[in-house]
Amino acid sequence: MFENLSDRLSGVFDKLTKQGALSEADVKTALREVRVALLEADVSLSVARDFVKAVEAKATGQAVTKSVTPGQQVVKIVHDELVHFLAGDEADIGALKVDNPPAPILMVGLQGGGKTTTTAKLAKRLKEKQSKRVLMASLDVYRPAAMEQLRVLGEQIGVDTLPIVAGETPAQITKRAKQMATMGGYDVYMLDTAGRLSIDDTLMAEVEAVRDIATPRETILVVDGLTGQDAVHTAENFDGRIGITGVILTRMDGDGRGGAALSMRAVTGKPIKFVGLGEKMDALEEFHPERIAGRILGMGDIVSLVEKAQETIEAEHAERMMKRFQKGRFNMNDLKMQLEQMQKMGGMESIMGMMPGMKKAASQIKDSGFDESVFKRQIALIQSMTKLERANPQLLQASRKKRIAKGAGLEVPELNQLLKMQRQMADMMKKMGKMGKGGMLKQAVKGMFGGKGDMPDMPDMNDPKAMEAAAKALGGAGGLGALGGMGGGIGGGLPGLGGSALPPGLSGFGKKK
Repeated sequence: MFENLSDRLSGVFDKLTKQGALSEADVKTALREVRVALLEADVSLSVARDFVKAVEAKATGQAVTKSVTPGQQVVKIVHDELVHFLAGDEADIGALKVDNPPAPILMVGLQGGGKTTTTAKLAKRLKEKQSKRVLMASLDVYRPAAMEQLRVLGEQIGVDTLPIVAGETPAQITKRAKQMATMGGYDVYMLDTAGRLSIDDTLMAEVEAVRDIATPRETILVVDGLTGQDAVHTAENFDGRIGITGVILTRMDGDGRGGAALSMRAVTGKPIKFVGLGEKMDALEEFHPERIAGRILGMGDIVSLVEKAQETIEAEHAERMMKRFQKGRFNMNDLKMQLEQMQKMGGMESIMGMMPGMKKAASQIKDSGFDESVFKRQIALIQSMTKLERANPQLLQASRKKRIAKGAGLEVPELNQLLKMQRQMADMMKKMGKMGKGGMLKQAVKGMFGGKGDMPDMPDMNDPKAMEAAAKALGGAGGLGALGGMGGGIGGGLPGLGGSALPPGLSGFGKKK
């Protein structure tokens, strides 16, 4: 969603960082472009104006103009200010107040914003991440099958829903939900209210009545991120009448311009707690202002990348693989695991987009016609092999290669490219295993799981060397071996895929057909 804004800003800052010293005129010119970029991204005029004023006040100070790298200093100031605008002064904006069971959570918003789906996503998150026992209740007596939709979603995620009784009013359903949550020993009960196409008195009076009965611990407004500034006006209206405690922006995976997210906190004073990033039930993420700001400014998002890896990799499994890699044992089973790992984490482009300094490389790969389905074809080839062949790729001679390629419905040259890639990765893993103190792979796995699953420290975003080192360490981590195998560091492109945007061994292999 923030791609256009990110591209515009990186263009502005590229000019700044190339200059040795900055004058006030340079800063003003750059900030004028920043303001235009923000307005084009649908950020409200007052917010864009305040943002540029705040940056200008800090950026034209003596400390900046006399510093060694003034351009980087300005980028850092813009980053910090972006974080402030997105987060305000609250430290832990993603946390929900769900103490004193049963804690009521009231979900409000307009029709079509994704309230019902978001209610189920949030319930699943509370159940899995906080081990809460959740009850969901639909108060939407107007939209056909709204209650049935919540019941079906509840079955999918294993969360209880209030039994449907025809003819009840939203107030009666709220009383019944409160009673059932208390009697049934639930930690949280969630009330999914009805929406309208626009804000009207009937809707507000109904939600007010429900609020008075339930006295919710959290009143969360669900708004469609694609509606732009209208989402901000909706938030102001709901807050004025009902009093909201936070916002969830849905459809943030779309191609909208992201201005609502940047304006929401500054205009309404209410934090964005979560963002919806797709239709699946686990596509709800905490809104981390510093990470969003990092992505917008092309600084990468190492922490989110590590979290993604942690969710899909088990520490013991990573350690076991690391020991194999150190000895240079990297067979087709290992390669298959790495390819599947990359797919789980959103593919090459998604991973590289989170790595500092790699955003441009990711877009180059996209422009070069690299096709992510190449990984599916590689996995198909590996699955076409026998157990013995997977464990010992060196056994593969001409007749076996023909059989394997035929079994996967592909050609022998593609299999040869896969074998070449496996050999390159095995050699590289062996080298990395021996490199440096305790081995580079060992250090990366330690950094990833911190012994007890702790998060590694966020590198200093203003120090390119620190960011590059973090990215390289990630490249070698046990579970990111595919990425480690796919590129040799930031300057040289992607490792087993060679030093260019596309691996020499894979030229034409990943091209869209």
